[in-house]
Amino acid sequence: MQTDTERNFKDKLYEQFARIGKSLSNPHRLEILELLAEGERCVEDIAEITGTTIANTSQHLGVLRASRMVEIRRIGNNINYRLADENVFYLLQSLRALGETRLAEIDRITRDYLEDRASLRAVTASELADELVNGNVILLDVRTVEEFQEEHIQGALSMPMETIENNLYNLPKSREIVAYCRGPYCVLSDHVVAYLNTQGYSARRLSDGYPEWKWRGFPVEIGGKRLDA
Repeated sequence: MQTDTERNFKDKLYEQFARIGKSLSNPHRLEILELLAEGERCVEDIAEITGTTIANTSQHLGVLRASRMVEIRRIGNNINYRLADENVFYLLQSLRALGETRLAEIDRITRDYLEDRASLRAVTASELADELVNGNVILLDVRTVEEFQEEHIQGALSMPMETIENNLYNLPKSREIVAYCRGPYCVLSDHVVAYLNTQGYSARRLSDGYPEWKWRGFPVEIGGKRLDA
């Protein structure tokens, strides 16, 4: 028979676990965590990318910080936010996998919005790592220049989606191209790959994105070369 002491212990224990669940129960906070998986950011950048106000973004970050999902780093008078550790990213990955497995709505939404993805060839992170070692592909980072400069896959070239038409002359058709962006639900690389294929290039997309590459321990770097530089 369970004693009052044991019951009190479990009540307090699961109350703490529930803090994490509550902090994840908002779609904006989940998106913020996915964004911070790329690297640390300030409130203003997070608000701009997620399309929320600075005030609301600050509130969401406060909730995530209270549940120890994120940490801060002070740079002079500025504050940057980042994931607390790799376990937060693994939790996001598990939540995504569970949702894709158990919720039919997720499959329907992704099919409705990413209906052209099935026609695009994809490469996994492990396959890409091998091809980069062998020098078989040109790797394009199609995120913003700022995101690229902060961190990117080692050996990648910066080519934001909006610059692609003006930079085709930099891309030899004799080489295969792989494009990547922010994650499996980011469509920037889809658009770039689809466009390159219409222009006679052989292009594929990375099946995941930069965060998955980074947290799996594949090589990354800071700074680097812009394709139009």
